[in-house]
Amino acid sequence: MPWILLTLAGLLEIVWAVAMKQSAGFTRPGPTALMLVAMSGSFALLAMSMRTLPLGTAYAVWTGIGAFGAFVIGVAALGEALTPMRAGAAAMILGGIVLMKLSAPA
Repeated sequence: MPWILLTLAGLLEIVWAVAMKQSAGFTRPGPTALMLVAMSGSFALLAMSMRTLPLGTAYAVWTGIGAFGAFVIGVAALGEALTPMRAGAAAMILGGIVLMKLSAPA
């Protein structure tokens, strides 16, 4: 269950990062409100997952999901550049998430 909570927290991190971008510096109320709600949910789910998971593992996986997801959304929906170096960096983030999961205590 803590891994499910952590995954949901990471997905909400993607939502709030994209909403922050769409808020145009907090000048648009809709995206700003979405960002605040998603951020609150993300932090709450992260905190719940940390009841069981080690701090370093939970935080690294949470930020990794957010970073990788924001990168994918940026490229797929916002027209950001997909260069070999950026793709390689994203692959390393994804690899780190997988290694953190595999190395976590049972």
